[in-house]
Amino acid sequence: MENVMKIEKERANKENLEGLGIEDWGRWECGVSRFPWEYANDERCYILEGEAEIEGEGEKVRIEKGDIVLFKKGLRCQWNILSPIRKMYRFE
Repeated sequence: MENVMKIEKERANKENLEGLGIEDWGRWECGVSRFPWEYANDERCYILEGEAEIEGEGEKVRIEKGDIVLFKKGLRCQWNILSPIRKMYRFE
């Protein structure tokens, strides 16, 4: 059985941010907390501030300010927000 990553992360830079057009994306924020989540669609987000660990399906990924993250459709995970988080997001 092949291990397909359902969380992809990269560091933002001027070029990849300009290409994404994040100024038109939705905004979301949440305080320190822990909760389950399942993605009904692919979601790409840009972390404006904060830090969290997302754990699910054999993966554990830490995200923080400056990360661009892609969560794949069907991912079931647990969010553990370590410091208040703000993000821009869009469904793909």
